[in-house]
Order: sequence, then C-alpha cells, then structure tokens
Amino acid sequence: MTLNCIAVDDEPLALRLVASFIEQTPFLKLVGTYNSAVAALRGLQQTPAVDVLFLDIQMPDLNGLELARILDRGPGSASPRVIFTTAFHQYALEGYKVDALDYLLKPFDATDFERAARKAQAYFELVRRPAPAPTAPGPASAAEAQDYLFLKVEYQLVRVALQDILYIEGLKDYVKVYRRSEARPLLSLTSLKALEEKLPPRRFMRVHRSFIVALDQIDSVSRGLIQVAGHSVPISDNYRAAFEQYLNGWK
Repeated sequence: MTLNCIAVDDEPLALRLVASFIEQTPFLKLVGTYNSAVAALRGLQQTPAVDVLFLDIQMPDLNGLELARILDRGPGSASPRVIFTTAFHQYALEGYKVDALDYLLKPFDATDFERAARKAQAYFELVRRPAPAPTAPGPASAAEAQDYLFLKVEYQLVRVALQDILYIEGLKDYVKVYRRSEARPLLSLTSLKALEEKLPPRRFMRVHRSFIVALDQIDSVSRGLIQVAGHSVPISDNYRAAFEQYLNGWK
C-alpha cells in the first residue's frame, strides 16, 4: 500500500526536510509541497486523492489548525488524515480535538518521522481492509456468547473483558473505552457504531450519539445524566425514550 502525501510549511528548510523524509519512506509518495495553508487548500482541491497531510501549525493567513478544521472529516469523507509538524507543544490538545493522526514536535528526526508514518500506514491498512463475509447466525450472537472483545490499540489487538467496561465515548474514527481496572481509557481505531454492533444489547445501551454505557455499571440517573463510577454520561433526546423504557424495569 502506498500513501499519497503532501507537506505544508512556511519555513523552506523545514519543508524540504519533511519532503525528504517522505521520499525516503518506501510506502509514502510525495505528491505536493506548499509553503502556506492557503496554497495547500487550493492544491487539495486539484489533487483530491491525498491520504496524509504533514502540516505545520504556525503559518500566516491560515494556520494549520484552521486548515485541519476546514478539512474536518465527516462520515464517508475522503479528506486526508493530518500529522502535525510544529515547534509548539502547547498545540497538542488542539491537534487531538481535530482528530490528528499524530503530532511531531520540531526538531524531529528520521526515527520520529518513521514512527508517525507507520501509524498512518497502520490506520489505512485497517480502514481499507475488506469487510469479512457474513456468516450464518448460530443459536446465539457472538456478542451474547462471549464475555470479552478485542480492540485495535496502536499496533496490537487488546482483549477487553465486557465486565470491565464502564462506558464508551465515540470520537469520529476512534473510541475511548473507560474501564474499572484502569484510570486511563483505551483509545481504539473503530467507530462507535461498529463497536455497538459487537456489544450484547442486554448489557450495553447507546444513550447519546457519542456514548454507550454498561447498564450494570450505572450508579444513578438524574437530570439527563447517568452516573457511572464517578463519571457523568449525558442522555440525548434521540435515545431518551429507549433508556426510560429500560429504567421502568428498575421500578
């Protein structure tokens, strides 16, 4: 698999460095370089088949974060994935908010660049993998029959016990899985809808476009919020009726 890439940086030396790293990476193909986000935006309109955008943040007129927001990837979008290249670490949180694939802090070397490139490669290998052929249903669904699932985390599959899950938050192409056993959530490359289909409906319920809760982990419900192990999970109007029907079983 070859990934088409462009590099954007208003510093000529930095732009040449990123371009050279791309050209030295066998599975990457450089299809354009730009010295401004405005020029890159015009170039993307003419060259739509771009997979990865290596993007500086601090640039005049239009900065990298603003360009990333313009290219914000909705469902089914073919916009490129962004890897930020910047000297300013304070933008890391903003990069996360725009769903950046990675964040390279200048000055970075070939090893740092290859790590980010491998992450992009792993992402596209996963999303472009053919869907498995449907199988005939057995006496019980896979979700009902097993008490665990496997999640793609970085470059490995991690086994997660269903009884350990508190709730799940959807973030575009990723989900954050909050567990009883760990303080930090797992970040997995999948959609909330795809994960919902793998979970047994008797134990998990979608209560918001961005949240699924483990029903046996709910501590309390009040004013449109579900309390789960000290965390507050919102209930949206679209899912309220189904959840209230479930609550009727508590009475």
